[in-house]
Amino acid sequence: MKNKEKEKKIITPEETLADEEVLVEQDYQNIKDDPILRENLAKAQESLDERRLVDNEYYSEHAHPVSENEIEGAKTPEEEKELIEKIQSKTKFREEYVKNNVILSVNHLKQYFFFGSGPGRFKLKAVHDVSFQVHEKEVFGIVGESGCGKTTTGRSIIRLYNITSGSVYYKGHRIAAGSRWNEKEIKYTKIRERKRLKELNEKLKKGEVTKEEFEAQKKEIVDHAKGIIKVQKAKIKQIKYDDTHVDPKLMREIQMIFQDPIDSLDPRMTVESIISEGLEIQGFHNKKENHIKVVEALERVGLIEDYANRYPHEFSGGQRQRIGIARALIMNPKLLICDEPISALDVSIRAQIINLLDDLRREMGLSIIFIAHDLSVVKYFCDRIAVMYFGEIVELATSDELFKHPLHPYTKSLLSAIPIPNPYLEKKRVRISYNPREYHDYSVEKPSLVEILPGHFILANSAEVEKYKVEIAELDKKKE
Repeated sequence: MKNKEKEKKIITPEETLADEEVLVEQDYQNIKDDPILRENLAKAQESLDERRLVDNEYYSEHAHPVSENEIEGAKTPEEEKELIEKIQSKTKFREEYVKNNVILSVNHLKQYFFFGSGPGRFKLKAVHDVSFQVHEKEVFGIVGESGCGKTTTGRSIIRLYNITSGSVYYKGHRIAAGSRWNEKEIKYTKIRERKRLKELNEKLKKGEVTKEEFEAQKKEIVDHAKGIIKVQKAKIKQIKYDDTHVDPKLMREIQMIFQDPIDSLDPRMTVESIISEGLEIQGFHNKKENHIKVVEALERVGLIEDYANRYPHEFSGGQRQRIGIARALIMNPKLLICDEPISALDVSIRAQIINLLDDLRREMGLSIIFIAHDLSVVKYFCDRIAVMYFGEIVELATSDELFKHPLHPYTKSLLSAIPIPNPYLEKKRVRISYNPREYHDYSVEKPSLVEILPGHFILANSAEVEKYKVEIAELDKKKE
């Protein structure tokens, strides 16, 4: 018994911080003569010291500028308000999104993946400069071919990836941000500063400026660069702070339904364990209450209580997808990201899942981001649609407007791929293939997302905008 008790007290570097502090002190006398235990103690102590150092640096950098005691000691309401604003300024919040009922705002999102190292290192631009907003109780559709960045956009929003650049706001709070743009701004500011100072030195050597003018201009260049770098460093610090201080309760309101119902469900877990796993992670450990919530979630998606004790392989594809939906709904989300939830299902089952999601969003007041390939499905289900190609949004409009005025060649290509139920018309259907080199010439002017009609955005340069305006007028004449 004594040996077993002694084994329990062996220290390893993986122990928690609190345990290490207690055990190091308690067992010090017992392990003096044991070389193995002495080595474990040394590793534990080293790990403990490292974490203390990291924690001290972290809290000194991210501490709030004002303490609660200072707020309580404020003499006037104005002083108290000023102190509270100082604390609030430490986390990024945009009130205009809340006022305009914008539940999610994605601003200039970039998601790059880096491969290799050294000279052979390269980056893959999975998502490049994507911006859109989702309003409360709105269904926002994202369509495009495989590999265009739809799923990556959804995963970046829910923080499964650390985004490279841009920012994501949920209910006015910044929940994700990337600092690549700010870091590049610092880098190129330094390059421009060196270049301007070099040019100034050459002017001094040639006698084009006096010594006094040289000193004055040099100070101006250096001060200008310092000002930019200071601002960008402050923004990077803010980004890092926001990224590590996201409220878990806020993130709990965003849930995702994954594309493949087979791979997204653990085959070794029962349905009840799969659905209740999120509750347990969030700290809900009452098994009786969790079981009641699981049964309610199953019934909400059209399944019965008996299924709770079964395993995923015992269900059909449609039933597995319903289990995936129940897993998301049990957290009472406000925003649901549906990553191609019907692509792996039969046509008849697709209609059931779409109708189920439609009923749930009306019943629960959900906002939904619906990712899909099929424009005909998206038209039926979504309020607004964004068309993505090669990591960028090429067209964004309401569902009716996009089908009324399809302008971008890639949008036309997707529409031409929709099968027509009438066999005679299907034979006459012309398939449009999209090759960017044939349709666009961006050698002179690069494209940007332009609002060509109210609420209708398209990726184009000024020459293409004029062409699209003529096309809109022709389409309207035909329909008259």
